[in-house]
Amino acid sequence: MTRDVGRTAASRPVIIVFAREPIAGFTKTRLIPRIGAANAAALAHAFTLDALAKAQRTGLPLVIAGSAPSGIDASRYFQRLAKSFDAILIDQGEGSLGARMNRSLGRFHDRGALLIGTDMPSLPPRFIARAVALLRKAPVVLGPSLDGGYYLVAFRGKSSISSADIFRGIRWGGSRVLAATIDRLERAEMRYALAPAWYDIDRWSDLLLLAAHLRIILRVEANPCPHTSRILVRLGLL
Repeated sequence: MTRDVGRTAASRPVIIVFAREPIAGFTKTRLIPRIGAANAAALAHAFTLDALAKAQRTGLPLVIAGSAPSGIDASRYFQRLAKSFDAILIDQGEGSLGARMNRSLGRFHDRGALLIGTDMPSLPPRFIARAVALLRKAPVVLGPSLDGGYYLVAFRGKSSISSADIFRGIRWGGSRVLAATIDRLERAEMRYALAPAWYDIDRWSDLLLLAAHLRIILRVEANPCPHTSRILVRLGLL
């Protein structure tokens, strides 16, 4: 069953990991022609594990906002994840990406929340820590992704602008998602801050970039995505 949101300490924002159940044939579909449906699903699962591990290290109450065909209460996958990471589990529900993010963030409007996706496995943990710090200075924080969207969005508790205000009417999936969101914030005269930019993994070229990047950084620093790295090794990319 979904845990009671009210059990967490109300003085701190939560960190929400926005994830889909990795079902072969329906997950990371743009990678399937190159690596097959089963490997694409395994990669998506690894992305989720790496994102949850980083979120957990922030020390903030952890929330999994899950999307599963029959709902998260019927999903053994999400029930196991929530137990393993001691996370609150909520359902994204139906609708556009904006509607689902708004629904998830809205549950924590009074206390504040950071929401991250799972498609940027190499994201340095310090970038999430930076976003947490920025949220103490600005009511809204965005983490830009190189494709024109953002990998993180955060709202301070009881902000005068809600996620519904800035997500409404955004054309999701395009290259101007970040620009349109910033325009909405500026027209509302709302202060915001930007976390460092990073890249996400959607296409085969992105996966090759990730493998090449990891080959470089693993020489000098800790692995930012050990679960993902194991899949890349299995695929012969790392």
